[in-house]
Amino acid sequence: MQKLSNCIMVFPLLFLLLSFSLKVSAQGNLLITPKRVVFDGTKKSYALNLANIGEDTARYDISLIHYRMKDDGSLEKINQPDPSQNFADKYLRFYPHDVVLAPHASQSIRIQVTKWNELDTGEYRSNIYFRATPKENLFEKKNTDKDTAISIKIIPVFGISMPVIIQVGKSSASVNFSNTSVQIVNDTTTMLTGTFNRTGNMSVYGDISVDYISIQGKTSRVGLFNGIAVYTPNAIRNFKFRLKNIPGVNYHSGKLHIEYLTQSPQIEILAETEVALH
Repeated sequence: MQKLSNCIMVFPLLFLLLSFSLKVSAQGNLLITPKRVVFDGTKKSYALNLANIGEDTARYDISLIHYRMKDDGSLEKINQPDPSQNFADKYLRFYPHDVVLAPHASQSIRIQVTKWNELDTGEYRSNIYFRATPKENLFEKKNTDKDTAISIKIIPVFGISMPVIIQVGKSSASVNFSNTSVQIVNDTTTMLTGTFNRTGNMSVYGDISVDYISIQGKTSRVGLFNGIAVYTPNAIRNFKFRLKNIPGVNYHSGKLHIEYLTQSPQIEILAETEVALH
């Protein structure tokens, strides 16, 4: 099973230092659950559980940041919302704003919506960002008999970001597929490409399942891609997924049945299509 996600993003930031010794620590060993927070009016607060799965104590500073989704599904950090995009940060409160986690320790972060009555119908989105703070000083002075030298290291500092979404009112969002096709590369790699077309006042989010149906009617699951989002205000998102090579599956005949489904507990089909194979 291949998993693709627009929920949690990990960002390594490199601090440039003189002696060029590379140090990788437990700063990338943060586990967060859940991976996505949606306030839809049924709850006003969530508890995020942070767990340090590394062997060293780690500190994380917590803040809210913003992204736009590009047509290829990648995310780009921004400071001002695009037209028809609403940030959620001024309606969110979280605490604490930093944590220190011992090895294999965990702690909860509480995040809640404020000023709900000031929100108009629609969707508001920001990302909560956990940035690891290096324990070492970036610049370390080394005293020698002759002079004072400064040694500099490269210290990777990791950040993890996850979306926090407020949805107010009834969703009018809908989505469909277009331009779906199959590309076979060197007879070994099969790619499914296409476009999501989103309309309405809110984002869509779900899993894509791809079933191969042979000429004889036999069905085989050849792809499952979890956590695929099309965020507001985007009208389209292009995609490219690699399909499995399974004995008995011939991508030159039969057809593919593709479904875009919401996740549990209430699984619904958001969009579906078929691709004839030749």
